[in-house]
Amino acid sequence: MEKKQKLERKIGTFQAITINMSQMMGAGPFITIPLVISTMGGPQAIFGWIVGACLALLDGQIWSELGSALPGEGGTYNFFKAAFHDKTGNLMPFLFIWSILLATPLTLSSGAIGLADYVKFFIPNITGLQTKLIAALVTIIAIALLYRRVTSVTKISVVLWAGMILTVVLIVGTSVLHFDPKLAFSFPKNAFVPSNFVKGLGAGMLLSIYDYLGYYTSAYMGDELKQPGRTIPRSITLSIIFVAIIDLLMNIGTIGFIPWRQAAKSTNIGSLFMTRAWGHTGGLIITILIIWTCFASVYTGLLGASRIPYNAARDGVFFKKFAHLHPKLKFPNYSLLVIGGIMVVCCFFDLTTVFNALMAVQIVVQFMVSLIALRFLRHKQP
Repeated sequence: MEKKQKLERKIGTFQAITINMSQMMGAGPFITIPLVISTMGGPQAIFGWIVGACLALLDGQIWSELGSALPGEGGTYNFFKAAFHDKTGNLMPFLFIWSILLATPLTLSSGAIGLADYVKFFIPNITGLQTKLIAALVTIIAIALLYRRVTSVTKISVVLWAGMILTVVLIVGTSVLHFDPKLAFSFPKNAFVPSNFVKGLGAGMLLSIYDYLGYYTSAYMGDELKQPGRTIPRSITLSIIFVAIIDLLMNIGTIGFIPWRQAAKSTNIGSLFMTRAWGHTGGLIITILIIWTCFASVYTGLLGASRIPYNAARDGVFFKKFAHLHPKLKFPNYSLLVIGGIMVVCCFFDLTTVFNALMAVQIVVQFMVSLIALRFLRHKQP
């Protein structure tokens, strides 16, 4: 009976863009602004975000080409299966699924940890363990809200996306009102000495790439998209462009109001920014909205990730249980519960460990091998 069950094509281009953007934004800029400024040693950090956006857009075109040519539930899994099956059988897709079971929970747990860090605005004396427990609780709530039909899920994702956009509008609007070019472009001496700048740019770019992770989420849901051949490339490209503009405005606006040396030391830069601009009430409102935005990232990330093991299991490449769909709600519930469970465990790691492990897995296993898969497929199926 399970073989006859099918996912429902209910997600249009706009909903796909909101899913991608919600996953991309999340805690990203609210975590990385201080980190990139500190790493690059000044306002020249803006070049790290610009180069990171360019790299994301280039990689997004690979995802767009592969996703539109091979639409289906699972994204990279489908690409690897099509590219390498003749040479390695199911080995590459199988190994990829295992990497996803590590990389995706790491990605999403960073958003949950970032969310929990902003709870410190309300409870300043919260302990490290309590912060991790809050991150785990956020994950469980996200799983509960995803345990429903995809039509209900997309409605929730649009609401979460709207909250994210409101957060951005408030921060960008405030930065325009308080912007000081002398602060924003107060470059330190030797900021552009080639050796220092290039070294800092590499490290800063690696951190800024984190802000764009998630632009490929719609490619994981090819069997639930309307006209996936058009929806996937449009949603990927537009979501990267929109988020790049948002991130750049937020980052420049922040250091145009808060001296970069102070911003580099902040652990909750968004709250600090709005508190300084509008007092405690402003800080309170923006902190709630940042928490909302972080939750949107966790929610949409789990939505896309849960479809990858499902598709692999449906093809007989992964454990059969993962091919199970909820009999009434028609979504891969076993896959969602397993990935969510691993994510709960990842919430107990510290953020630096999560960043380092995440980028290593994503760059080596997913991005580089996808580029190789594209070359193989262009040769095999011109």
